[in-house]
Order: sequence, then structure tokens, then C-alpha cells
Amino acid sequence: MTVPLPPLPPAADDAYRPGGRSLADLVDAEHRQLLGLADQVTDPDLAAERRREVIDVLTAAVSRHLSAEEQYLFPAARAAVPASAELVDREIEADAALLTALKGLSGPDDPALAEVADRVRRHVSRVAALMTPLRAVATDAELIRLGNRWQIAEEAAPTRPHPGTPATPPWNKIVEPAVGVVDKLRDAVTGRRTQLADLERQPKT
Repeated sequence: MTVPLPPLPPAADDAYRPGGRSLADLVDAEHRQLLGLADQVTDPDLAAERRREVIDVLTAAVSRHLSAEEQYLFPAARAAVPASAELVDREIEADAALLTALKGLSGPDDPALAEVADRVRRHVSRVAALMTPLRAVATDAELIRLGNRWQIAEEAAPTRPHPGTPATPPWNKIVEPAVGVVDKLRDAVTGRRTQLADLERQPKT
């Protein structure tokens, strides 16, 4: 076992393949979504109200993504590819900077939107490079089990940027779900959009 995970059931053997999606596939899919949102949010032809909605969804998507990443992808990369530790440390710092930039946005006309979009694009590029050696050493079963935990973490993750919360286990696995509950209550009260599907149901103006 190259990736630190809870043990498999006693009856499982090396051929065991759990159900679910691979962490690698989930990260790739979410990165494509984040790039699409980054392009939308900087589209000069987008109406202000629509841009505000896209900002909300981008903020929520990034917040969930980084939370799951720091809970499962980074610890797995550190354990399975020790040479990646320095890259992981730098990426944790970059994640905090991205969350800080998102938190500081003042509205749909904020000139800092271009910087936020650029930070998202750089994040995708760096983490894609981090995934390459992890794919090479982790088994399919390990990547699927990590993917299952990633999805559970995202369900409980914050939907708003909290750059000051812990970024490494075990504390992030305790604090992030608690913060996520508060965020989701605020979202429900305000009607804030947090999912890509919320945008797709609405006609573009």
C-alpha cells in the first residue's frame, strides 16, 4: 500500500476493485469545470448580474475543491511520492492565496477578477503536474478509494473561502465540515448559487 488509507475488508485481496470514481478522474473533471468558470467570469460580454452568479459558483466550487484536495490529495501525494513534499507545501500556500483573493472580491466589476481567474488556471496546471507521479505509483483501487473520500469531503466542505482554517490533517478534517455547515445555512437563507447546475438551469443574458 503506497497511499495511507483505512484497511480494506479482511476478505479483500490484491484484485479487489472498489466501486466509485478514481481520484484522478475527479480532479481532471473538476479542473475542466474550474477553467470553464474562470473563462466565464472574465468574459467582457457577460452581464453584471450573470457574472455575480458565476462568481458565487466559482467561489463555492474552488472552496469545495481545495478543501477535498488538502484533506486527501496532498497527504496521499506526500506519502506516495516523497519528492513532491515541497511542491505540496507551495501549493498549500497558493491555495490560501487563492481563497484570500476570492474572499476579497467586491462584486462583478472588481478588476481583481482577472487575477482570481489567473490563479485558478495556475492552480490547475500545478496540481495536474502533481497528479502525474501519483498516478504512476498508486493502484487503481487506491485512486478509487481516494476518489470516494474526496466526494464525501466535498459534500461536507465549505462553500465560501476560509483561508485561515487548518490546511492539513487531522484538523482540517474536523474544522472544514463544521465551517461547511454554517456556509450551507447561509447559502440556504440567501438563495446563493453554489453548483454548476444552478448556472446551467438559468438562461444566459
